[in-house]
Parts: sequence; C-alpha cells; structure tokens
Amino acid sequence: MSALPANHKGRTLCLTAMLHCFTHLYGVALLPLYLLMQRDLKLDSVSKATSLVTIMLVAYFLPSYPLGILADRLSRKKLLTCGLLVNACAFVGLSFAPNYPWAVACVILAGIGGTAYHPAATAMIARLFPKNTGRALGLAGIGAGTGFFVGPLYTGWRAATLEPMLGAAAWRSPVLEIGILGIVAAGLFAWLASEEAAMVADQKPQMSGGGQLFPTPALWLFFLLTSFLFSLRDFAGMGMASLSSLFLQNSEGYDTRRAGIAVSAAFIGSIISNPLLGSLSDGRRKRWIAIVIGTGSVLIILFPHVPGHWTIPWLLAYGFFLIPSFPIVEAALMQSIPDAVRGRVFGIYVTITGFVGGLAAWVIGLLVKHMGEAVGDGRNYFALYAAVGGLGLLSLAGIPCLHAIRRREHLDEKDANLAPAPASTAQRSASK
Repeated sequence: MSALPANHKGRTLCLTAMLHCFTHLYGVALLPLYLLMQRDLKLDSVSKATSLVTIMLVAYFLPSYPLGILADRLSRKKLLTCGLLVNACAFVGLSFAPNYPWAVACVILAGIGGTAYHPAATAMIARLFPKNTGRALGLAGIGAGTGFFVGPLYTGWRAATLEPMLGAAAWRSPVLEIGILGIVAAGLFAWLASEEAAMVADQKPQMSGGGQLFPTPALWLFFLLTSFLFSLRDFAGMGMASLSSLFLQNSEGYDTRRAGIAVSAAFIGSIISNPLLGSLSDGRRKRWIAIVIGTGSVLIILFPHVPGHWTIPWLLAYGFFLIPSFPIVEAALMQSIPDAVRGRVFGIYVTITGFVGGLAAWVIGLLVKHMGEAVGDGRNYFALYAAVGGLGLLSLAGIPCLHAIRRREHLDEKDANLAPAPASTAQRSASK
C-alpha cells in the first residue's frame, strides 16, 4: 500500500485531475473549429478537418501498451509530466500550421504526448486509493469533464470573437493559447506532485501464472471481448460530439460560438456526476455501468427528435450519464487485476477502446459529407443518431465479460491491491 501522507495523496490526485483536464481538452478543442479549419487550410471537404481529430485520437491510443510498460517500470509522475509537455507543444505547433500535412504531423505528435496519461495516471490512482478506487477515479474525472467542457466552449467562443478580424484563420489563436497553458500546467505538475510510494515487497500482488498479464487463453478472450465491447461506448461518445457539432451548424443554424457552447454542455454535467456516480459505483459496480451507459445511449438516439429549446438540457443529461461510465469501467478493470500489471493491461485496453472510439470523428465526417445537398435537413440525421446510440447499448455486453475476469482472477473487489499473492508450489510444499 502507498505510504504517502494523506495530504500528499490528495494534492497529487488534484494535480492529476488537472492533467486529465488538459488531456481531454486537447481531444475536443477542434470540434467547433472544423468549418473554419476547412476554409483556412483550403481543404476540399469537411471530412479532412474531422479526420484531424481521428488522427490525433488514433495516435493518442495506439502507443498505449508501450506506455503501459513504461508506467509499470518507470516513474509515473515523470511520464505524466513529459506527456502533457509534448501534447501542449504540439498544439502550439498546430497553431502555426501552413498546410494540411503540417497539421497532420502536429496532431500525431499531440496524440503521442497524450498517450502517457491514462496508463500511468489510472495505475497511480488505483495504487494510491485501493479501497475507494471508483471515488478517486471519479474525482480525477472532474478534470476530464472540465476539459471536455472548457475545450470546445473556449475555442468556439474565441474563434467566433476573432473571426471578424482574422477570418478563417481565427481558429489559430485559441489553439495557440491552450497550448501555452498546457506547458505551464506540466511545469506545475512536475513541481508539486509527489512520487507514489513503492509497495512493500510482500504486499505486491502477483497474477497466477508467474506474472503473466493473463495466464489462460480464457482470460485473454474475456479481456479482449471486454475491451472491444466497451470500445463501442467510446465510439458512441465521440460520435455524439462530432455529429452534434455538424448537425447543429448544418441543420439548426448554429454558428461556431453556439456550437461550441452546445457541445460543451454535453460535458459540464459530468463534472458533478463523475465523483458522484463514481462513489456510488463502489458499492454496485456492474449495476451502475448498466445504468449510465444505457441511459446515455438512449439519450443519444432521441436527441435529434427533441425541440430546439431542449437541446442544451438534453446534452447536459446525456453527459451526466454517459461520461461517468469511463471512470466507473476503469475502476472495475483496475480492481480486477493486480497492481504489478495494471499499466500494461490498461495500455492494451486503451489501445483497443481508443482506436475504435477515435474512428468516430472520421466516420461521422464521411457520412455527413455523403449527405450532399441534404446536409441541412435534420431528418437525415435520425438514422445516424440511432446507429451511434445503438452502439452504446451494444457495449453493455462487456459487463459480463468484465465480471468473468474478476471471477477467474479471484480478486476481492473491495481491495485488489491487498489480495495475497497465490503461493507457489514450492511454498505450499515448504509450509507442509
């Protein structure tokens, strides 16, 4: 168990939440800027602008396993600091992009920088708070909700304010500004965060099978199914954000500022629901996963049918339910495996879920592009929202797979960190 004083653990958790904020702020900052970027970079279709977000998210998630290995072997604090620094510098570079290839290179670099956060931070928090992991990850999730909310709100508002003066290039200023702020945040984390204390040798849990990630083919199968099925939830969440940005601007007459406010509304509710529902889930994890994903998915399906004055409240309700599913599922996964391999296991999990989820912006951009002249008719979006929400409902099939991992690992749900290492054959013989 971690030997850090309680005040140091609390401070480190708050600083980790700050990093979580910037990590996800960068992931959604470009959502209201699609049309401006298309004009400024002279792209032949909006799908090229939306693909920048997909490229960034793919680059963000694909290296997760190598970063998970580093998170199990190196200082998680240093990994988190370097990751945010690279992410922020890449956004500074993006703000000066003279052409599309430059922009692609910058979002790839931003994605690689952001990769460090989840494997390192999730494993760090699970070690620091073994008994209330859901609550701790939910508190860290306040940062994610804040980033999701502030990102499109700020960039949309700032670009709309500058557009009369700068024209289509107005998207560059907010991108530069959030990049500089990220550099400052990385410095604060490096200065104030504490290194997590190493676990006592005889408290380090081991997985059966000599420290393998998953010692049996059945466990590997359940883990891969869990990752794929919950990746559909990721696709639904990212698809909802990109689809709503385009739907509201093309069909409902929203400008960049209003679209940014609307997309941000989808995330502000999670600032409250992440710690609230995360804490409640510490008692009945599977039930709360079903509630939050199921409710959020239904709200996606019904969104294009609601009256215009319900747009913001509906998005608030959607975010209140779906977004907390991320820390709740992560807590369930972390408590299903020992600390010694959490970075690597979570790295694989994030690679799968993030890659599939990251495809959403590109896929949505292509589907909207294919609408052609009918892009302004709101009825043409009904089927898209139904498909996106349906994928969210399908992801609920991951719950029994996740339960199967816990059951087969025989880990106590209350405190996976303190589960005793299974005795080896030699140890059992010696005890006799």
